[in-house]
Amino acid sequence: MGQYNFLKEERLSSKKDIKELFSKGSSFYLYPFKVFFLEKPLKGPHLNQCLFSVPKRTFKKAVDRNLLKRRLREAYRLNKQQFVSEKKYFIAYIYTAKEKLPFAKIEKGLKSTLVRLSNNFE
Repeated sequence: MGQYNFLKEERLSSKKDIKELFSKGSSFYLYPFKVFFLEKPLKGPHLNQCLFSVPKRTFKKAVDRNLLKRRLREAYRLNKQQFVSEKKYFIAYIYTAKEKLPFAKIEKGLKSTLVRLSNNFE
């Protein structure tokens, strides 16, 4: 049951780490996400850290942004075991669609990004 958790340690929240991810990391676009990623040396727990962002410019109401971020986190939580690596990664998902997509489409898009990330690191 532990593999389906999304722990606090898995959230990317350090301003220093976020700045490093966006300045030194690589990125790719796969609808409905722009994904930034950065490989990190192992220090401490072997957990990938993720950041989920929905732009205020596209979704003016906080209720809509929060709904989409909840859907993103849930899709990641259920499918993160597909992305298994020996290294630690920082990953940022930026939602780029102009409309609120249903959970099934968000999950499908997130699965394809995890497959692409896995293929990049093999």
